[in-house]
Amino acid sequence: CADTKLNISPAYLKPGFAFGGSCLPKDLRSLIFNARQLGVEIPILDSVLPSNTLQIEAARIKIHETGAKHVGILGLSFKAGTDDLRESPVISLIRQLWQDGLEISVYDPDGNLEVLLGSNLEYLQRQLPQIDRILRTDIDSVLNECQTLVITQKRPEFSNIQALKSSVAVLDLVRLSSDAVTDLANYEGISWQKKQPAKKILPFAGSDR
Repeated sequence: CADTKLNISPAYLKPGFAFGGSCLPKDLRSLIFNARQLGVEIPILDSVLPSNTLQIEAARIKIHETGAKHVGILGLSFKAGTDDLRESPVISLIRQLWQDGLEISVYDPDGNLEVLLGSNLEYLQRQLPQIDRILRTDIDSVLNECQTLVITQKRPEFSNIQALKSSVAVLDLVRLSSDAVTDLANYEGISWQKKQPAKKILPFAGSDR
């Protein structure tokens, strides 16, 4: 990420949470299917969806490691600014946590059940039949109820969470760049860690250099 000579964005070398949506997973399955029809081996593409599933499991494990009985989720769709919930990895994560016996509270500014229509609404109700019980209309309700907070979207209102109590663990799946979050002792990412203070390198004791 420190190399400035190559024309490569540092973002490509910073892993994050699983992808989702109604396009990319479908297109990937189509490529894999057609390759198999043609007898073409594509090992890298074949491994993408299983790797994506492992990222969801990694987040689930990290949440359980906090010991929380009530988990707050900020963000329901696969990215901010859309109400398209199809194949959102967050929905898969919530379903697994619910099956594990945890209480869940969810807030998404775009997640209004009254305006969802068609296959989008059908998908949500099929995957999360308890959505009416767990969806909240404001962020404060989630913050007040949870013991662990999971941030799944990059939104300004999700970065401004200074009101969090020190007892709330924060799992950031999207690398928020807010000091309000990263300065918390109980803050953690996925596949990465927050920056630690640089250690002073001392000369080797037996060296005369």
